[in-house]
Amino acid sequence: MEIFNNLISFLASFNTEFVWIFFLFFCFLTILIFLKLFGYIGLYIYSVIAVIAGNIQVLKTVDFFYSFEPVALGTILFTSTFLCTDILSEYYDSKKAKMNILISFSGFLLMTILMIFTIGFKESNGEFNSLVQNSMEIIFLPLPIFFISSMIAFVSSQYFDVWFFSFLKNYTSKRFLWLRNNLSTLSSSLIDNIIFSLFAWIILNPNPMSFYTVIFTYILGTYFLRIIIAILDTPFIYLAKYFLPKNR
Repeated sequence: MEIFNNLISFLASFNTEFVWIFFLFFCFLTILIFLKLFGYIGLYIYSVIAVIAGNIQVLKTVDFFYSFEPVALGTILFTSTFLCTDILSEYYDSKKAKMNILISFSGFLLMTILMIFTIGFKESNGEFNSLVQNSMEIIFLPLPIFFISSMIAFVSSQYFDVWFFSFLKNYTSKRFLWLRNNLSTLSSSLIDNIIFSLFAWIILNPNPMSFYTVIFTYILGTYFLRIIIAILDTPFIYLAKYFLPKNR
């Protein structure tokens, strides 16, 4: 426990922007490593974990230099799944890219059901057990709202990404990979951002936020970061070619 606390304190000693950049490249490198070790299955594994962790991470907001409002986390994890989808579409085929969407959806659905059962168990007596139960309720009780919102946004934007990337691939005769990657990711990310924010914070939320907060904190605030991510992930879709397993 102490080593993790020390690591958290170490990360907290840096500016938010520095930790964000470090985390971004950590995710990109993890995608390539998983691709090398496990092939396209590795991208499935990463996507499931990223979707689950991203839906938890989005509950936390941080301050960024460019925004007057706090910005929700989760952007890196959600947007990095588009890199997985584009790698699958480019170096494998659209069927495997669509399968990635279904597996991620199924993984998050299973996780939601498991956490509902976990919270439903009556905890033992004791201050620590009550603390654990309360903490889990704080983190996971909003989960059904985020599950519905996230899955509507995730499935819609990911299927659009696969379709749009394939369309651009055919239209450009498989040229201009950097353009196809950026256009598909930027447009899909905007769709994901708008759908999730509207459903999670206004339409399905019992205590809906103001449009101002949703627009500037969750839509515009995070989309600026998605633009940066889309640009910075471009070298990694080229590098993915060299991380493909020999027997793919």
